[in-house]
Amino acid sequence: MQRRGITVLVGAVVVLLLTLGVMVAPVPYVVLQPGPTWDTLGDSNDGEPVLEFDGEAELSDSAGELHLTTVSVQPSVNLLDAIYAWFDGDDAVVPEELVYPPEQSREEVEQRNAEQFTRSQSDAEVAALSYLGYPSRVLVVTVVADGPAAQAGLLSAGDVLTSVNGTEITEADQLRELVTAQPAGATLTIEYVRDGEPGTAEVTTASLGNGDDTPRLGVEVAEEVDAPFELTIGLERIGGPSAGLMFALGIIDKLDPEDLTGGEIIAGTGTIDGAGNVGAIGGVPQKLVAAGELGAVAFLVPAANCAEAVANAPAGLMLVRVETLVDAVDALAALRADRDPAAC
Repeated sequence: MQRRGITVLVGAVVVLLLTLGVMVAPVPYVVLQPGPTWDTLGDSNDGEPVLEFDGEAELSDSAGELHLTTVSVQPSVNLLDAIYAWFDGDDAVVPEELVYPPEQSREEVEQRNAEQFTRSQSDAEVAALSYLGYPSRVLVVTVVADGPAAQAGLLSAGDVLTSVNGTEITEADQLRELVTAQPAGATLTIEYVRDGEPGTAEVTTASLGNGDDTPRLGVEVAEEVDAPFELTIGLERIGGPSAGLMFALGIIDKLDPEDLTGGEIIAGTGTIDGAGNVGAIGGVPQKLVAAGELGAVAFLVPAANCAEAVANAPAGLMLVRVETLVDAVDALAALRADRDPAAC
């Protein structure tokens, strides 16, 4: 009996160890959790303003808050972590390849997210300042080697493009429309300003080939806004493009005497482009949890995410549907006036 008891005990220990080994074994999943939020009208964790203006800018104070929301990713997950997250209503367990594609390293994914975040800041600035009436301009960022504009130095990085065939341009989309209005091989008269001096270049467009017949100048451009100040966005530890909408609203609130918040805590998410169009994002359920814990009265939701938001809405949180920056500003005006904004 004693020997049999020892055998049973050893067997139980072995089973326990094997079970523990399985439970702590890594699984090909990641856990999405509610991440931190930041008030775009306030300070970052470093104590510096999230939005800092250097130059001639009359800034206003707000009685409320405009929070961007984030999602935290737990990348190294074992079976025990996954089981716990499955039973936690705030977290989500998703296949690892949805966040970290197998053809990219984690470093490459993080670099891409950082680039998207930087681009979202630039687009938010353009969208907000354009909304406020500041003039915009099209700047050449890069001239493609061996491209049409590179021939004989027709255009250079830093050139401000002002017209195509006599039509004034102030937006990147205008430039694309004018360049693609004629087939590849057409010669366009491009007017520009270089180092403060006007100039003209005759550029013959070309296509990339390989079935792509789109006419191109061979330049990469960015849309900038001509303002008497320099704007710095002091958040660097989050990635992706989903903070764009809330950055844009924060910029408007700082520069416009009107308090967009009406003294309330507003949260939201959404990408934004230079024209003010709001795009869909991921992690809506986790961002809603963060907004609810924050005490927000309303959450600005990209129209494409409304169905998911409705299915995961915390009690008492108003879901506001937005497609553009103008929609968002109008929705906040409705809230201040005790009117119902467009809802999801």
